[in-house]
Amino acid sequence: MSRRVMLLFIMTVILVTSLVAGVDAQQRRSATNRRSVICGDPMARCPVNSDWFQPYDLQFKLPERFGIIETQPFYAVILKSLSDPNCNANFSEEERQDAQRLFPHRKVFASKCGEPGTVYYTSIAHDHQIMAVYAGETMAEAQRVLNEVKATGRFNGANIRRMRAGFNGT
Repeated sequence: MSRRVMLLFIMTVILVTSLVAGVDAQQRRSATNRRSVICGDPMARCPVNSDWFQPYDLQFKLPERFGIIETQPFYAVILKSLSDPNCNANFSEEERQDAQRLFPHRKVFASKCGEPGTVYYTSIAHDHQIMAVYAGETMAEAQRVLNEVKATGRFNGANIRRMRAGFNGT
């Protein structure tokens, strides 16, 4: 083979190898960037492994294998919050269920201190806990839910927050 043909062959191999490696890296990135789908309606059937979730958790689909996974962004209406600097305060299940009865097709969820094997929520100060109602994927839907919450007259200071739920399975 001439020197030119050999050089052209080597350059082709390098180019093809680079393209294949780039596509593989892009596929790995898109797989890790996938966000889990939320089951925001407690009356609807949801394909989740319920063994991982507590009654006060917002449920979402978990992959077969995972370490830490987060949901797609969503809106919640914060019904109540409380200061919890020592990680020992929370909303009672009775209080959460009472709120859930007001919104039967929207999950009312409550945060707890995040530990491995539990659900956590982003956009909450580390020294606070919340009780909230799932308000959908758009601001317009969240505003409608906020109006429903205000119409109950029970949750002064209710507000909209964009967040994600996550699960620390490590």
